Amino acid sequence: MPDLVRLEQIKSQLSQHGIKLVAVSKTKPVEDIEQLYHAGHKIFGENRVRELVNKYEQLPKDIEWHMIGHLQSNKVKYIAPFVHLIHGVDSFKLLAAIDKQGAKHNRIIDCLLQIHIAEEATKHGFSFEDLMQLLASGQLADLHHVRITGLMGMATFTSDNGQIRKEFREIAGFYQTIKTEFFKDQDHFRELSIGMSGDYEIAMEEGSTMVRIGSLIFGER
Repeated sequence: MPDLVRLEQIKSQLSQHGIKLVAVSKTKPVEDIEQLYHAGHKIFGENRVRELVNKYEQLPKDIEWHMIGHLQSNKVKYIAPFVHLIHGVDSFKLLAAIDKQGAKHNRIIDCLLQIHIAEEATKHGFSFEDLMQLLASGQLADLHHVRITGLMGMATFTSDNGQIRKEFREIAGFYQTIKTEFFKDQDHFRELSIGMSGDYEIAMEEGSTMVRIGSLIFGER
């Protein structure tokens, strides 16, 4: 059962800094999401396409759905009609697939570019260097149905808060560089999605505009 008291505490804490909360509802039943919805929360994150589609079909249509997991290009078509934001875009191939599906549905799909900041090799994302090369190449100018609204990253899974802070600070600095060099006059480039249940308070201090919290609200999986 969701902890609605904790939900309100976290939202109050984040609102003081203008930070959005994505409630990570992966593996949780529709009934749990409904409880948060009726408590006034409407932003939810899922990491599996099939589960996201199933929940979208069952729940109110004013919910803002975020795809927060690794997304395969051949599965974009299933979420393209309704997804609000795709967090983990980690290749130009995926961007092109999202653009293609956006065109089919006559909508522009907002995306965050995922940066690899963690020490674990299993985490996805662009390196700083690769993303700078992509943005400088001008390839994105050919994509008319995607909109880059910011960056996303996941810190190393560690109890070393100094390491986590260092990684968040690096991506926040890179975010400012990218914004200045490539998105200076584009107000929609404004999101830095960093911070989860175990490290969101550090992310909040290091410039996050959006955190993804699941277990603190829904309980352990």
